[in-house]
Amino acid sequence: MTRRRATHAGSWYSGSRNQLDGELAKWLSNAETPVTSARAIISPHAGLVYCGETGAHGFKSINPATTRRIIVLGPSHKKYLSGCALSKCSKFETPLYDLVTDTETVSQLYKSELFTDFDVYDDENEHSLEMQYPYIAKIMQGYKDNFKIVSIIVGDVSLDHARKYAKVLEPLLADPHTVFVVSSDFCHWGSRFSYCNVNGETNIPIWQAITNLDKLGMNTIESLNSAAFQSYLSKTSNTICGRRPILVLLATVEEHSARNPSSKSKFSFLHYSQSSKCLRPSDSSVSYASGVLTIS
Repeated sequence: MTRRRATHAGSWYSGSRNQLDGELAKWLSNAETPVTSARAIISPHAGLVYCGETGAHGFKSINPATTRRIIVLGPSHKKYLSGCALSKCSKFETPLYDLVTDTETVSQLYKSELFTDFDVYDDENEHSLEMQYPYIAKIMQGYKDNFKIVSIIVGDVSLDHARKYAKVLEPLLADPHTVFVVSSDFCHWGSRFSYCNVNGETNIPIWQAITNLDKLGMNTIESLNSAAFQSYLSKTSNTICGRRPILVLLATVEEHSARNPSSKSKFSFLHYSQSSKCLRPSDSSVSYASGVLTIS
């Protein structure tokens, strides 16, 4: 039984149980959402001091009373991966309490032969999945013995490859007791990110051009069209670090719609923010967005 340590606690978010619980509670209390039964969310993964407010909107849209399984998909920032990998950890430490792996679902995913292992060393070095765990623990606090998680790290995945994963993941999305949490920040702008594109909008403040660039991508995601999202990425090269997990989600929704023609899927973004407002080419910022998928 391998327990993944909360290696980013104390730096990216508070390692104090009481302090973290209070911060998460405050952000959730202030968040507004028209959705109470999200089947998937897109959530940022920066330090919580930067993105905690935005992330709360998505997590507040999840109904903890009906949630039995949470699938977390995040990008690999440090280790190159071809395809997707499954965490080898059976438990995940948070300052609130440990999250437990759904080993039965993990075993079923391995049978597809599409997934490799993500070893513990690389897992603990990667922040994209861990930054979702405190909010998961918080919203499920009253039901902590009633749910389990599956952690999937998404590497280099083409659209065709995403569609192969979609066929395996669709039965999970179809389960009304399962919620997908897709970890992604949006535009990383500035020379330190080697990305200074304003998409031709040179007559407005840089931060507004970044907003427009992100909103164009967000609108494309809301269309639930994986090919359109891939085309947007090809045209803009927007530095959305969770673009491949998002692509996998979009392909999975498309697969679900194909298998269930009478179902209706809708994605809506609820909140958007930036770490700072860029005014000069020497400035830099990271964008955060929170969105939810419903299926009826």
